[in-house]
Amino acid sequence: MAQQNRGEFVREMMRWHFDPETGSPFWLRRAATLGFDPLTDIRDFDDLGRFPNMVDELRDVAVRELIPRGYGDAHRAAAYESGGTTGRPKRVMFTGEWQQRNVEWFSERLDAHGVPRNVDWLSAVPGGPHNVGAMAVDTAALRGGLNFGIDLDPRWVKKLIADGHLEMASAYTDHLIEQIEFILSTQEVGVLFATPPMLERLAQHDDLVELVNRKIRTIIWGGTHLDPDTRDLLREEVFPNTTLVGGYGSTMMLGTSVERPGLSPDEPCVFDSFAPYTTFQVVDPDSQAVVPYGERGQIVVHHMSRTALLVNNIERDYATRVPAPDGVPGDSVADVAPVASFTGATVIEGVY
Repeated sequence: MAQQNRGEFVREMMRWHFDPETGSPFWLRRAATLGFDPLTDIRDFDDLGRFPNMVDELRDVAVRELIPRGYGDAHRAAAYESGGTTGRPKRVMFTGEWQQRNVEWFSERLDAHGVPRNVDWLSAVPGGPHNVGAMAVDTAALRGGLNFGIDLDPRWVKKLIADGHLEMASAYTDHLIEQIEFILSTQEVGVLFATPPMLERLAQHDDLVELVNRKIRTIIWGGTHLDPDTRDLLREEVFPNTTLVGGYGSTMMLGTSVERPGLSPDEPCVFDSFAPYTTFQVVDPDSQAVVPYGERGQIVVHHMSRTALLVNNIERDYATRVPAPDGVPGDSVADVAPVASFTGATVIEGVY
């Protein structure tokens, strides 16, 4: 993406979100408190740091206030929530336009990894208020498959762990594994979409490992981090008959990023963003200065689409800064892992 086009994209997003005819009630009201004029002062990606990180306001905002007026009644919006890892859940909305675009991009990235089409999916990911469940259903359908889901409540597991009820958390995870086993043993599924903790628990059951290696052609993992040693173990020893493809996403990102295709087994797992709509920066948590390539820092996410403006969002994850693909604004990230605490809350990943 040429520098001139980058700037025009940013200015187009500012016009959409801050024009009274097209912007959302939330941003049109918030504009008066910014201390700058987004229509004249935000000219390129480098200017986005002037925005405050306002995602905590999404814990209480009325979601209808987030829908841009430019959509009229044709927004086809759906409300989704974060996992509640760092406190009360935050809420966003996906317009029908963004959900379709996001799913199509995700599917294209899966094609780049050779993920098979016209096969059914087993998705051990949260549904309900979490977009990842809807994304699994829509992506499987787009690619010619059915999606088999399970009941998975990530907040309940995190609550059990936070309260010290580790045996109850383990029992709940066994309940999830039982649901996976029932689907694996009765249905012909070719793609497994699951979190690393679920894959690690699956690996403890020889009969399920055999089923996965016999039936599943691709495992898509995401939702919690996966350290390089465990990734190698799962890929090379536990599930050698499958291809592992990683995803890194969040509700505040309004989607996911996907592992860069073509990496060798010795290279770290690198995630490229859905640019220009979603871009990453890796910064020093104290100075907020971008760290040099190859060094670790905290991830800052910018999301700009007609659906939403969520920029300068400091994520709870650390990563190694990696050059983005040629012409792509921002950074790519590698070896993503959560911080121990964030905004005063202990970070508990649980099963998602």
